[in-house]
Amino acid sequence: MLRRIVLVAACAAGLCGTARAQELEPRSYSPSPVGLNFAGIAYGYSTGGVVFDPSLPITDVTAHVGGIAVAYGRTFDFFGRQALGTLVLPFAFGDMEGKVQEQARRITRTGQADMRGRLSVNLLGNPSQTPREFAQTEHDAVLVAMSLTLSAPTGQYYEDKLINIGTNRWAFKPEVGVAVPVNKFSFEAYAGVIFFTANPDFYPGGQHRQQDPITAIQFHSSYTLRPGAWVALDATWYGGGASSTNGGPKSERLANTRVGATVSLPLSRSQSVKVAFSRGASVRVGTNFTSVIAAWQIHWF
Repeated sequence: MLRRIVLVAACAAGLCGTARAQELEPRSYSPSPVGLNFAGIAYGYSTGGVVFDPSLPITDVTAHVGGIAVAYGRTFDFFGRQALGTLVLPFAFGDMEGKVQEQARRITRTGQADMRGRLSVNLLGNPSQTPREFAQTEHDAVLVAMSLTLSAPTGQYYEDKLINIGTNRWAFKPEVGVAVPVNKFSFEAYAGVIFFTANPDFYPGGQHRQQDPITAIQFHSSYTLRPGAWVALDATWYGGGASSTNGGPKSERLANTRVGATVSLPLSRSQSVKVAFSRGASVRVGTNFTSVIAAWQIHWF
């Protein structure tokens, strides 16, 4: 759950519709007992360049943006398997500066970002267990899981502005994940596809904007220092997502990579903190941000 808060804080800080494709989320499908509640808050800060499609008259763009996310989640039994449902409410703020048709411009945005919900189910390697059963079981089996993430158009959006916090459209991301534990290590790979509905009020207002699906792949290698404490190296590649307005020519597709590292430490039996760092390694179109995110979480039965 702490991972889910962290990544949505990053998306809130992204100020762009492709931010969710950049997720770096180690141990996303780790096992837990059923009936466990989570709550937490995260802050993310990102700075760097924004590479727009060459078809848009926007150049030399840099940004400094932040995001805060609050979240709640609960594990439950789903036909004998452990499942996790989460709901996250993000808030974003920041500024961008660059050139629009060769004229220097600067914009500032502050407001709610798109709300997100997620349902994940562990299909193999972690059945539904009570806290007592979970404590008596060794969790060293290969884990296979799947999830569905929904992003709702609840964020701040102005049809007469090109840069917005909200996206004014729905997005759906089905994903499959595999985690292979080896002693104190865990090696993970996730593959998902993000589908978008159309934005019927794209800039400068009343334009119909469509975007192709984005394929996103994550790889993680983590090491457990002690119970509740671990470090991870992270990488993701995402591609696709060409867009068009009113059925016109499509923009350049994405083909970007990010790398990062994550540290998670327990504060007590019921609380933990997490710090994550990431940066763009190769960016064709989109945000070439360096990001730092910190989160706190508490859990209870």
